[in-house]
Amino acid sequence: MSTTRLTTAQAIVQFLSQQYSERDGNRQRLIPGMFGIFGHGNVAGLGQALEEFGDGLPYIQGRNEQSMVHAAIGYAKAAVRLSTFACTTSIGPGSTNMVTGAALATINRLPVLLFPSDTYATRRQGPVLQQLQNPQAGDITVNDTLRPVVRFFDRITRPEQLITALPEAMRVLTSVSETGAVAICLPQDIQSEAYDFPASFFETLTWPVARPPAEQGAVERVASMIAEAKRPLVIAGGGVIYSEAQEELDAFSDALNIPVAETFAGKGSMQAASWRTLGGIGLEGNPATNEIAAKADLVISIGTRLTDFATGSHSLFQAPGVRFASINVSGHDSRRLGATAIVADARAALSALREEAIKLSAGADDSYRQEVEVLREAWTKQRAAALDEVRDDGAITQARLIGEMNRLAEPGDTIIAAAGGPPGDLLKTWDATGGRNCHLEFGFSCMGYEIPAALGVRLAQADGQVIAFVGDGTFLMNPTEIVTMLQEGASVTVVISENHGFQVIRRLQMLRAGTSFGNEFRHREGSRLLEGRLEGDYLKLDLGLVAEGLGAAVFRVSSDNELRETLEKARAVNGPAVVVVETVPHSDLPSAGVWWDVAPPETSSNEAAQRLRSEYEADRERLQRHYG
Repeated sequence: MSTTRLTTAQAIVQFLSQQYSERDGNRQRLIPGMFGIFGHGNVAGLGQALEEFGDGLPYIQGRNEQSMVHAAIGYAKAAVRLSTFACTTSIGPGSTNMVTGAALATINRLPVLLFPSDTYATRRQGPVLQQLQNPQAGDITVNDTLRPVVRFFDRITRPEQLITALPEAMRVLTSVSETGAVAICLPQDIQSEAYDFPASFFETLTWPVARPPAEQGAVERVASMIAEAKRPLVIAGGGVIYSEAQEELDAFSDALNIPVAETFAGKGSMQAASWRTLGGIGLEGNPATNEIAAKADLVISIGTRLTDFATGSHSLFQAPGVRFASINVSGHDSRRLGATAIVADARAALSALREEAIKLSAGADDSYRQEVEVLREAWTKQRAAALDEVRDDGAITQARLIGEMNRLAEPGDTIIAAAGGPPGDLLKTWDATGGRNCHLEFGFSCMGYEIPAALGVRLAQADGQVIAFVGDGTFLMNPTEIVTMLQEGASVTVVISENHGFQVIRRLQMLRAGTSFGNEFRHREGSRLLEGRLEGDYLKLDLGLVAEGLGAAVFRVSSDNELRETLEKARAVNGPAVVVVETVPHSDLPSAGVWWDVAPPETSSNEAAQRLRSEYEADRERLQRHYG
């Protein structure tokens, strides 16, 4: 048997450079590159291997380990889960910094490959720098914190273990039902240890990404439900996009006269601007969609986990006897709300279900269409009033900022948001038809994802503008991958809505506690440290100066008459650009009209909190349901 003598790290680099994925005849690199930050745990291992053998596996220098993972995830989402990046870190804090990114990937069902370094396998040196010592278990390291948040975990204590570990990692990454974060921990000494690997281990390998077919009996059951329904509704999730089922969804919706709502991950599932395209659903959806959902007698969810945001904490669907059906590649996710399930690929299942439903003459009648059109038109006018508002004082609301960005958006552009007010406002108002992509991470609602994810999207998307839309709170949390954009020559626009705080949480606080506390960026009232509350004047920050120091071209907007021209200038920048827009605090879009189970305090001396608790208990009793 022919062998090749390589270190563990060299073998990883050589193996990854030969891995491909394929779906529908389209073949691409599964792992096209590796993000990394080197320390003593990986510099002589993976660092050396990338230097010597990395021509086929480009290296990107990150600034923060969590951000590297976010960038890889952003890439994976833009690549519809067919490709992702690997990430390498040193031991200790470099490894634990990956935990948040790993959780985000797994919760959002997005692939990412992690190589956290680990403490010495031989233990001759211990305890070593950054080693966790647990008196009850000698084999636990800080990397074990990754176990609950990944889909596959392994620790390589002998080089030859790669022969089984790496193929299993590739299998999980390309599994439509199991994908998420994969962590392969690499002890510092083992990375540099050599082994005679079989030469066949480094041959080119293509991993097929399956389209699980729909079982005919399940299709017939759901088709019968559609035939019996008078007010059916589809909820499209991220699975529609990852399956590239947008055209099939449109054909299904058109043939059966069924309107389609979208979750955060499913934003953009409907690409045609028609009466059937309702937009966002749930807590941050639009009121027209939610009114239609409240009266639906059949809800068909496609590629979604139906979290509490989409369902209003199980309060949204109020029709007596409402029934649920689902299409999902994951059996675990398919039975939500007691749904009759088709466990299959979204595109394959929609095609089969459309054919079967047509045989039964299924579909909603024109009276339902007319009702939907009336509600949709009313929301269209309400949306336009919010997005087009020009105030007499020239101040800019966040809604107005979104409206101008949406008007300037072109086919192929992508806007990214993840936490705070931006993702909810985009779900509610962004027109994602015609290829104006809206990339929303809200499975984990992770502040700090947006800017590194925009870098990942840029790496996956050669054309079109890429915009990271963030609040000032998110920008302050994690701006550093702007430096990586500068280094890589990546053209990304960061638009900051500077409204002086965590305003969406302040809004929730007012709705559930009745008073504002600790969410705005204000001076402390007292003259000494820790004296008084944080209720003084707003802090005067220059976020543009921060971005400028990181290498971005910076633009500032303080009045409405500058807005459009400035956004156009930023679009033309070659490299990272940051637009800081002063926006009006406490200015919100119209309510979605949906209840959310966030409980006010059961006891409080505050009269507002007492009243809100009473209202909450009454609403919970009146609205929340157990489906299925």
